[in-house]
Amino acid sequence: MSKAASAGASLTVQALLDRSVWYPQLDEQVRAYVLAQTQESPIAMGAALSLHGDMAAHWCGVLEGVLKWSATAVDGRAVTMGGMTVGSWFGEGSLLHGRPVQADIIALRHSRVALIPKDTFDWLYRTQLSFNHFLLQQLNERLHWFMGDFTAHRLYHAEALVARALLGLQHPWLHPGSDRHIEITQEEIANLAGLSRQRCNQALSRLKEAGLVRLEYGGITLLDLSLLDRMATE
Repeated sequence: MSKAASAGASLTVQALLDRSVWYPQLDEQVRAYVLAQTQESPIAMGAALSLHGDMAAHWCGVLEGVLKWSATAVDGRAVTMGGMTVGSWFGEGSLLHGRPVQADIIALRHSRVALIPKDTFDWLYRTQLSFNHFLLQQLNERLHWFMGDFTAHRLYHAEALVARALLGLQHPWLHPGSDRHIEITQEEIANLAGLSRQRCNQALSRLKEAGLVRLEYGGITLLDLSLLDRMATE
């Protein structure tokens, strides 16, 4: 297993940039400028990187940990829209939109993020064609995933929601370099699937019995991606 691919991995800012699709395509001087502008910030478990209503100030990449993208209603009901693991970049939609953030970004464990300032992001967007191509693909992949999630949470059973949450962490574009072994707790999976811990554990047990996953201390190994994908749409 590639250490950098695991949700339990820890990257430096330079390592995150080097393994990102968009960064190596930039000219050397541009790469040096982006590196100099990029900051690093820790986020404690349960703390927020940003909250609904905040104005986006950075484009973010995950160096360590797992973060949840969710929205909470006034009555306390919440919906999880996805998770971000090591290697993921996110927040471009809010920066491009120029309006307040519409979701909460919460750390499910101690995490570290790389922060590229809005001014730097805007400059890359205005001047770097390869960066624009990356953003277009990123937004398209995220939109496609959200549309699937919208359907899943209204039509599918618990096993499908858990399968979808696991496959989401394997997305080749949104979670580049992912490995079949995911260092993640069952509680974190429940958060990402939008289920109670009890319902998630029951669903995981059924997936294990079907030979689709192997439950291990501190993580889960996906054994059959094609069957999990079929399960995620039933």
